[in-house]
Amino acid sequence: MSDMKVDQILSQIRSLRDQTAIARPEGDVNSLGAINVGATPKVDFSSMLKQSIDAVNATQKNAGALAAAFERGDDDVSLTQVMVNLQKSDVSFKAMVEVRNKFVDAYQEVMRMSM
Repeated sequence: MSDMKVDQILSQIRSLRDQTAIARPEGDVNSLGAINVGATPKVDFSSMLKQSIDAVNATQKNAGALAAAFERGDDDVSLTQVMVNLQKSDVSFKAMVEVRNKFVDAYQEVMRMSM
């Protein structure tokens, strides 16, 4: 990878970090150099994962309901709506599977590490 691409990627990462950064109090640094933030909201990984899976499930249910309504001959549902929602469902499911695959790969890599 060229230096230019690396610099661009680092710039994008820093920009995203700055956009999502929480204001940190100055001088509140522990002995390891980490900043202590008392009011930082905890993000529970399992609940975030469950919300993501539920969103994919809802997308699939919506696409299925639209397809069933179209098959029944509902005038409010067009073939375009059905196809777009089926594609959204397919893409979201594939993305979820890829995320799962990355988690499995990361887990396997950690298990291969020598301690």
